[in-house]
Amino acid sequence: MASTRIPVIDLSHWYPNDSASRNHLATDVDQALKSTGFLLLTGHGITPDLAGQVRAAAYDFFHLPPAVKERYAQDTGRRGWIGRERVATARSEGSHTPPDLLEVWSCGAGSTTRPGRAQRLPSRWPDEIPSLQPLVTEYTEQMRSLADTVLEVMATALDMPTDFFTRHTACPQWDFTINWYPAASETGPAAPGQFRIGPHTDFGLITLLDRQRGQGGLQVHDDEDGWHDAPYEPGTVTLNIGDLMARWSGDRWRSGRHRVLPPPPDAPGEELTSLVYFHSCAPGTSITSLSAPIGRRSYSPVRAGDYLHDEMQAIYTTG
Repeated sequence: MASTRIPVIDLSHWYPNDSASRNHLATDVDQALKSTGFLLLTGHGITPDLAGQVRAAAYDFFHLPPAVKERYAQDTGRRGWIGRERVATARSEGSHTPPDLLEVWSCGAGSTTRPGRAQRLPSRWPDEIPSLQPLVTEYTEQMRSLADTVLEVMATALDMPTDFFTRHTACPQWDFTINWYPAASETGPAAPGQFRIGPHTDFGLITLLDRQRGQGGLQVHDDEDGWHDAPYEPGTVTLNIGDLMARWSGDRWRSGRHRVLPPPPDAPGEELTSLVYFHSCAPGTSITSLSAPIGRRSYSPVRAGDYLHDEMQAIYTTG
């Protein structure tokens, strides 16, 4: 997927509540997602420097001694620290690959702006980095709001009621990961077929990514042209379609296949941190493909929570 084919969309045109501006924006989003499954968002309203503050706290955590990080190892809900050798993302495509070269801090929950919703966070946050939990809480609140705004734009693009998708996200299943990609000087050379994250598509509705520029960074795939470096513009949020949304839209919007390259040997000190927000709907939501002329393909209905659970099971190693 050539980087020039991933457009930049200014989401600020949605907020004035002007129908002409909103419809024009929705048309642009629809065209972008039909052709690539990816786009870059500006005008998204995320507090400037908040992502940098989350990264700084995460940097301090990931550079703690391994024995300290182990205290916060993932629980049965896969929340908390996930060490190296535990994730092999390409296995979701049926490929038996070496484990991905990354460490993860993972959380998922309801929203503090919606009292009474069940929380699904790690049982323990690192005492050594007290700023991590409040920063992640604020960041995920803002990303959740942004995700719902994007879903409203997407519903408008389909000539559906604005809440066509968001009526199912009042109590959603969402996940947030901080992916730390250590430098080649720490990991050593990548094994054959090993990546920072192997080739895959995401599983939910949409993914919102704040990434850093790097040689061992994000690549996206185009059926015609193969793998290409994803475009990078400071201050943008990268959006891509996940499998549940592809099913729901009947492949009008295809889930974007992507990977993160191995640590570059010619930049042995390069380490990167990505902030990845995965937005889905309430676990009990039945996802049924929209029929033609909106959709292009009909999938068997699935229950959102069951689908996500089964897909996640495939990528975790037993080691």
